[in-house]
Amino acid sequence: MLIAIVGGVLAALGFLSAVALVAAPLGMSAAPPGLTLWVLFPLFTLLGYALVVAGSRDPAVKLPTLALAVPLLLLALVAAIALVVGAAGLRPVGDQGGTAPLWYVLVLGGVLGALGTAASGRRAPGQEA
Repeated sequence: MLIAIVGGVLAALGFLSAVALVAAPLGMSAAPPGLTLWVLFPLFTLLGYALVVAGSRDPAVKLPTLALAVPLLLLALVAAIALVVGAAGLRPVGDQGGTAPLWYVLVLGGVLGALGTAASGRRAPGQEA
């Protein structure tokens, strides 16, 4: 149980790092994101998820997978919307360090979120449709 709790905290910290990466180009934070956030987002997200899965009693691990994958997918969507809004000139985006953090979260968050939601929707062998 402790492994799952630690994993949940690490996954939440990874998600918070991604939120900080998205907030900076949108002008919602005082400083551009440092290298630490760029590294901790994927590292804590993946390590935290692995610990949650390892410590989970649910063999299918659907709830922890969705609990992490859906917010990541939504954050990737926010990054995509911000990129389009900025490119269209509707709102200034990327004043603090450009749009690289948005692209980073869009790609990594989108891939991890999509894989997580797809994996949680798969049925175990022998389950009926």
